[in-house]
Formats: sequence, C-alpha cells, structure tokens
Amino acid sequence: MAVANSPLETRLDPRSPESRRNMRRMVDLLTEIKNQEEEIRQGGGLKNVEAQHKKGRLTARERIARLIDPGSPFFELGLYAAHEMYKEWGGAPAAGVVTGLARVAGRLMMVIANDATVKAGAFFPMTAKKVIRAQNIALDNRIPTIYLVDSAGIFLPLQEDVFPDTDDFGRVFRNNAVMSAMGIPQITAVMGMCVAGGAYLPVMCDHILMTDGSGLFLAGPALVQAAIGQKNSPEELGGAKVHAAISGTIDFREPDDESCLARIRALVDKMGHRKTAPFDCIEPEPPAYPPDEIYEIFSSDPARQYDMREIIARIVDGSRFEEYRAEYGETVLCGYARIGGWAVGIVANQKKHVQGVAPGTGAKRMEFGGVIYTESAGKAARFILNCNQNLVPLIFLHDVNGFMVGRDAEWSGIIRAGAKMVNAVSNSVVPKIAVICGGSFGAGHYAMCGKAYDPRFMFAWPSARYAVMGGDQAAGTLLEIKVKQLEREGRKLSAEQKQELFESVRSTYEGQTDIRYGAARLWVDAIIDPAQTREALIWALEAAALNPEVREFKTGVLQT
Repeated sequence: MAVANSPLETRLDPRSPESRRNMRRMVDLLTEIKNQEEEIRQGGGLKNVEAQHKKGRLTARERIARLIDPGSPFFELGLYAAHEMYKEWGGAPAAGVVTGLARVAGRLMMVIANDATVKAGAFFPMTAKKVIRAQNIALDNRIPTIYLVDSAGIFLPLQEDVFPDTDDFGRVFRNNAVMSAMGIPQITAVMGMCVAGGAYLPVMCDHILMTDGSGLFLAGPALVQAAIGQKNSPEELGGAKVHAAISGTIDFREPDDESCLARIRALVDKMGHRKTAPFDCIEPEPPAYPPDEIYEIFSSDPARQYDMREIIARIVDGSRFEEYRAEYGETVLCGYARIGGWAVGIVANQKKHVQGVAPGTGAKRMEFGGVIYTESAGKAARFILNCNQNLVPLIFLHDVNGFMVGRDAEWSGIIRAGAKMVNAVSNSVVPKIAVICGGSFGAGHYAMCGKAYDPRFMFAWPSARYAVMGGDQAAGTLLEIKVKQLEREGRKLSAEQKQELFESVRSTYEGQTDIRYGAARLWVDAIIDPAQTREALIWALEAAALNPEVREFKTGVLQT
C-alpha cells in the first residue's frame, strides 16, 4: 500500500522482451508521425514559399518564429487538420492555417496565422473549423489572441461548406465580437490580403496593424469593376496608407513584416494583468523517473496488460500520486497529484486485470483492464464530484474498451453507475483535459470526457484509437449485417468470401480509427509524443488558469 506523499514504486525492467517490444513499436510509430509532421510543415511547398518571399513577406511559420519570445517553444495545435483531405484540390496541409500557444513578451497567447503558401491562405471548410477551435480554446480559457492575416478569403469551389452554418466562416467574426465583450484582448496584423467577409476579422479586434503592400477591402479591384464599373489599383482601393490616413481603419501602419511583429510584441508588453483562476499551484518538481520510459511501459496491443500507475509516475511531480479508494473499483484509477506545480485530479483507465469481488455474493471474479465496471464508475463519479467541490482541475487518461456488459453487469446497475459518471463529467465546472493513450471506444470514451464533453484540451498519443468499438468487433458486426442482407437477396457466401469481406471491412474501419484520421477532423487538438505528455498538460493547465471564472457546481438529478 502506498505511503502518503511518497513516490510511486516502479517495477519496470527495461531489459525484458516486453519492454523492448513496446519501445520498438512506439519509436517506429513516432518516427512515422514526426516525418509526416515535417512534411505538413512545408505548407504549399518550396515554390510557393519562394513566391511569398518575392513579395517581401515571410511565411506563417517564419512570422510566428519572430513573434514569440526568443528561445521559447511554440505549442502547435491542429497540425494534422485536413490531413489527406481535399485531394481533388491538391490538398490543404494543416488546413492552410497555423494555430497554437506561445509566449509573447512573457505572456501566454493564442496565435492564429494564415499560411499563404497553401492556396493563398484561402479558407477550406476545415480552415474555418480550425480557426474556430482555436478561438473556442481562447474563449474557454480567456487567452489573449493574435491573428496574422494573409488570406484570399473563402475557397470558392467549396463555398457551400464554408459559408453558411453555425461552425463555418461567419462564426469567426461572431467569436471576435464575443471575445471582445468578454475582455479577451485580440490583436490583428494584416500582412497580405484580407478580402471580402474576412475583412471584418481585423476590424472587430482591439488593435489593427497593417503592412505596406497589403490589401484590406470588402471587394477586390476585379469585383469592384464588375459590380460598379470603377477601376482601382489594390493600393488606392484598400492599401495600408489609405486605411492609415484616409479611412482611419487601422491603428498602426508598418513598412514590413519584421517591424509589424516588433510592434505586436511592444503592444503585448503593455497589456495589464487580470485575475487568474483559484487553482492551487506551487513550485514544480520533475518526476522521479524519466518520461521516455513510457515507451517501454505502454503497450498498444489490446491483448496485453500494463500498469497505468507506471505511466502516471512519469508524468506527475515527484512521481507522487495520492490514490483515492485504491482497493475499490480498480479498473479506473483516481487520485490527486501535481503537474508542473498545479494540483490536479487524475481519472485513468487501468489496463491490468485485477482480482475483484462481486458485490452481494462476495464471489471472486476477474475484472478486465480497460473496462469500466459498476464499482469503478461509481468511484470515478464520486471523485469527480470531490474535485469540483475542492476546485481541482481534472486530467483524464484514456485507454478504455467501454463499460462491462452481460447479465451480472446489468443486474449490478452498470447503466445507472455509468449515467452517474457521465453526469459528473458533463456538469464539471473545473477545467477538464483529456489524453487518449490507447483505445477510446464507445460509451467509455464519453465517460472519460470525450470531445463531446467539453474538455479544454484533448490530446492523443500516436497509438490512440478512437471509435464506437474496436476494429474486430466492428468488422464482425458489419459482416453479419452484410451477410444477412445478401442472404435475403438469395446469395450465399463461402467461408473464403466471408473472410475476404471481413478483412476488407476491418481494413476500412481500422483506417478510420487511426488517430490521424480523427486529428484531420479536429477530434483531437494535437498528437503528442508520450514522453512530452507532461509538457502538453502544463501548457494546458497554464492556459486554463487564465480564466478566473468557475461556475457554481450543480449536477441536477443524479442516479444513486
């Protein structure tokens, strides 16, 4: 039994075949992911980068590198957005916009920068969704935001999927107005084209900067001539000098990108300081064990076990974890710790099988790792209530197959206990941050604070799988449906044909459970290196602490 305030013990044997197998599997996966990330960061390619430089402009990533504090990291969000989408249009790497958290003049900021090397920075459907996700993160956490605008506006061939709906292009400007009303500082720099409806974005922010050679207009020269027959050059229609001296639209006119970025830094440096959240934070302490040992501990093989406490020990300060009800409902771990000095409550799926006792009968039973039982759901619900009562942010570590099924589970009240856990998660008022380590399937995904339950941030390891059920189960179910359909049509499949169909269905389904598929659709905010989980959580906790408001905690009717 763990002693209070003592580090978790480790039983890792780095020389074991299991550790070496886990390490090889994760390193291979990380290498593939990192190579893909480098390719995505090339944006529209060298030719388009050179075209941007010929205009005397920097690329989006070059601008960000000069904007943020020297030597400080840029924590990119949504890098995989639109990955392998829009192939018929040549693709849209990172959805043509770069978003992430950074330090500017020592302050934590959200940065949103159009990548003009990708279709002139035009908005694809996923571009709008990515900008809106970044704004929603800023809204939830009260993060001051900087926009570096260089965009041709809506990508017209896909306008019907960009323009009209609640999570489309217009929502960006609505968010500008709401953020301003909430007192969240916003600074916009027009550093290229800013046309049509997109012209409202800078004007709805607190400060507007513009570089010479840029254009800001509701309609460009060609559209103006077509509409009213008037001929204008871009500069006389909506250049920086026009908006600085005649229309009075911009606050600062800058000769080039470098001076514009320097001015933004100077403005951020003068911002006042607002109240921060009431969450407890002390001097941080590194874990007692190296974080990269996670590679050796974690197994992405659903059939293999590992101890989630070993993962926690490599994420939390001093590897100390005050485990809550350690001997009860053991397939979900709950407990208190610190990460980067911040007090947190951790809810994590345990992937080890444990010997349990059936309530009522007292009979011994094997409880499978990664499965939520009635007792573990009830424990987690109570723990989540405690964290809300005591203003402790929540971290969820996913590797969940779902809730237990079968007669015994139903008789024990699994639906009632699961509803209690989902209620507690849904109504939590403290920040929630989720990390998908392995599988995150079905209702287990919901109970562990899935995307629909408003986590402030949602991260995933390269090994993550995200779907309504696992590939084999889904393929088996879909195959059965297909076979019955064919039988009704008078067709009968041989065993070989059934196996071939099974493999085909499973291959398609497995492709959709790959976390890159989900990241392309912004179901997660970032795919992170497991060894950098602690750093990602610290970024998220520091961002969450900028919002001082914590609503009154209410759950409504709880199943008991």
